[in-house]
Amino acid sequence: MPDPSPCIYLDNAATSFPKPPEVGETMLRMIREISLSPGRSAHRFSLAASRVIFEARERVADFFGCPDSSRVVFTSNVTEALNVGIFGLLQTGAHVLTTGMEHNSVMRPLRYLEKTRGVILTILPTDPTGGIDPDDIPKHLKAKTRLIIINHVSNVTGAVADLAAIGARKGGALLMVDAAQSAGVFPLDMEAFGIDFLAFTGHKGLFGPTGTGGFLLRQGLVLPPLTMGGTGSNSELEEQPQLMPDCFESGTPNTVGIGGLAAGLECIQKIGRETIRLREASLTRTLLEGLSRIQGVTVYGPIPGETRGSAVSLTMVGKSVTDLAFLLDRNFGIMARAGLHCAPAAHRSITTFPQGTLRLSPGFFNTEGDIRSVLAALEQINATR
Repeated sequence: MPDPSPCIYLDNAATSFPKPPEVGETMLRMIREISLSPGRSAHRFSLAASRVIFEARERVADFFGCPDSSRVVFTSNVTEALNVGIFGLLQTGAHVLTTGMEHNSVMRPLRYLEKTRGVILTILPTDPTGGIDPDDIPKHLKAKTRLIIINHVSNVTGAVADLAAIGARKGGALLMVDAAQSAGVFPLDMEAFGIDFLAFTGHKGLFGPTGTGGFLLRQGLVLPPLTMGGTGSNSELEEQPQLMPDCFESGTPNTVGIGGLAAGLECIQKIGRETIRLREASLTRTLLEGLSRIQGVTVYGPIPGETRGSAVSLTMVGKSVTDLAFLLDRNFGIMARAGLHCAPAAHRSITTFPQGTLRLSPGFFNTEGDIRSVLAALEQINATR
């Protein structure tokens, strides 16, 4: 078990912490009170578990502006969701547009398909903050452009992509959105933004547990499943069923986790997504203002006043980013993340490759006092360099 002494958690871009009490209470109640195999039997426990999954699916569909909850597919995380979409939508010789700010959950499948299927990859240029210009998209569209993949909010710099503008410029291509960092904080509406495939994770801004996530698929869009097996439906067939969402959900689902995810979404709706966004923006603004006064610190990402996520990346003269993270944890009880954040493309774009950055990512449950403490700690560390 970790050290129970007081700490300040500023690694919410990795996993949000703490979770609302309702999330843990819901998951514990499910473990104690119902069976965990939905759709496999007709007894009361299986039916109760099925209701949990159905209600969670309805809540996710409503949350992301999807009119049909059967188009919501649950996966173990956003990485699995992105892999389903990338491998299913990109056939031999297809052209794909993406950006220099993508996570390896996008870049690694794309590089693999570049080698194995001859997929043609165009990486859109970014500005020094990690932002992209939507007007660049039409310039790079080709006859074979099948897919545009956009990281809505960067996990490195917090840069926010203008999805409405991108959706309006996608032409005949499909728009896939990686909402790992934005879901739960920024507005996301599939129909309004012209999104064809939206991938999300449960354990970050949606306040859910790890091991949860999924994707939403636009009506009429068909792609093959990544895995096949038992679904609890059409069991007489030895072929994978075609109906949504069963065709993508082989094997016993993470019922307890999905119930926790639904509880997290309910908390967000009670608090208000805009309330969450404004609080995180206020904490981030305080952090950025304080960092600007520490000599030798360089901050990467959108300039003050621009819309941004809460991930703040920095370097300090005379200290490696790993040393900074170690000193913050050991001497001050402050948890942050150092390195490349599974996004080497993003660090190449902002010229921090290969050393990476120290990332501080406030969340809704942080306080202004937490931010003042981390600023004081960095000032103290800086004074010893």
